[in-house]
Amino acid sequence: MSNDYSGYPLIAILTPFVLAFIIGLFKEKYIKIKKAIVVLGCIASFIITVLLIKPVFLDGKIITYWLGNWKPVDNIAIGIGMEVDALSLFVGLIITAACALSSIYSIKYMSKDDGLGKYYTLFLLLAGSMIGFVFTGDLFNMYVMLEIMTFAAIALTAFRTQKDKALEAGFKYLVIGGLGSSLILMGTALIYAQTHTLNIAQIALELNSGGDKFTPVTILALALLLVGYAVKSFMVPCHTWPPDAHMSAPSSISMLLSGVMSKTGVYGLIRILFMIFMVSGNKALAYLVMIWGAITMVVGVSMALLQTDFKRLLAFHSVSQLGYVITGIGVGLTAADGIANLGLMGGLYHMVNHASFKCLLFLCAGAVLYRVGTTDLNKVSGLGKRMPFTAVMFFIGAAAISGIPPFNGFASKWILYQSTSETQIPIITIVELIVSVLTLASFIKVGHSVFFGAEREELKEVKEVPFTMKLPMGILALICFVFGICSNYVIKGILVPIVEAIR
Repeated sequence: MSNDYSGYPLIAILTPFVLAFIIGLFKEKYIKIKKAIVVLGCIASFIITVLLIKPVFLDGKIITYWLGNWKPVDNIAIGIGMEVDALSLFVGLIITAACALSSIYSIKYMSKDDGLGKYYTLFLLLAGSMIGFVFTGDLFNMYVMLEIMTFAAIALTAFRTQKDKALEAGFKYLVIGGLGSSLILMGTALIYAQTHTLNIAQIALELNSGGDKFTPVTILALALLLVGYAVKSFMVPCHTWPPDAHMSAPSSISMLLSGVMSKTGVYGLIRILFMIFMVSGNKALAYLVMIWGAITMVVGVSMALLQTDFKRLLAFHSVSQLGYVITGIGVGLTAADGIANLGLMGGLYHMVNHASFKCLLFLCAGAVLYRVGTTDLNKVSGLGKRMPFTAVMFFIGAAAISGIPPFNGFASKWILYQSTSETQIPIITIVELIVSVLTLASFIKVGHSVFFGAEREELKEVKEVPFTMKLPMGILALICFVFGICSNYVIKGILVPIVEAIR
């Protein structure tokens, strides 16, 4: 532990929460100042998180902070602790970077909307709760942050109430998201009843220090937590609400819901399976997770092929791509050897890659919506000449998500192909390859419909989007390229320390 860095996680969490309270005091006044505050606050949280790279990734430390200075007594945790290891910092960097880019994109993108004071307050609540979720070392605190996150996301999903089905999408999110949260709460309560603590490290110690950890109560708790976090990760059969939510929400929020917030569910699954119950080597559970991920892949891409709306198509691809991540986690559960570690690395690599290319694609859809007013593929055509920058960004994002070299999607998918081919069900590798081909086919359809088709007469006056919308798109496209060509550095410098922390 480093005392120099111990307060950083708390500052990263409190910055958005405190700013949300401050800008909420002024209702709809001073919108320009509010925009600046939100952008600066999100960038500040990102910088603070970046400063933790040295102690966590390079020095191999775990940063710990006890709220109210309630430190453990006789190695028994009695207070709420913040705990940042390689895994939580990895997801925290994804969250804070995406929130900073989304806040910059929102400056112009949301300028035509009313009620921006509420939007920015909810935006900061969403950002703060996602950071708090991954930086906490307390199982119940994870649930609390998840609830703040869920209700902020529901309100932002229904933000454009004038839009068709926005309220319906918010209600679906409320019902299914509430069901997932209830399962997580019940699982947490059962674990507390068994271990009499909520500190994650102490729970792991209690469950795995001799005796039979798989009592009927703990098995039920594991099942409840597994299904609850599966709901948050868009896994089949809980995959029907994200398309409605992502289609109705502003694109600056869709990128967070799809590219980032879904990763909190995956983070929860990794914590539960690897670091609390420590079920590595349980082949039955491993193959269950792998097959579940494969089914999610197939269902997601199949539904995407049928869509005629740009944003709805992207939402189903989120379901499909998260299937790759879940499959990698399943391979990681098969054992603790090289192939299992390779699968886990592939899943983690695809987490960050999915965040980059899916955020980029949602921002491209937002650019089309901003200039044209619709994302219906039957009403938009020939924008490539009018919006060349957006067209190039779309091409990069589409190539990355389809697994085409030299972009990052290929690097992570190749690792997943290698790992799944070495398991006892290598057919999953064939499924992954077919899903990638179908993904490419769907984006060829979108590219032709939106950018490269015949130019419509009514769209000849369309212009490119403003600089503040181009900047986040350009940064994400650069990440897609750099993480593709520098895969060895990503694996050695980032993924290896994370796998070591998980194991």
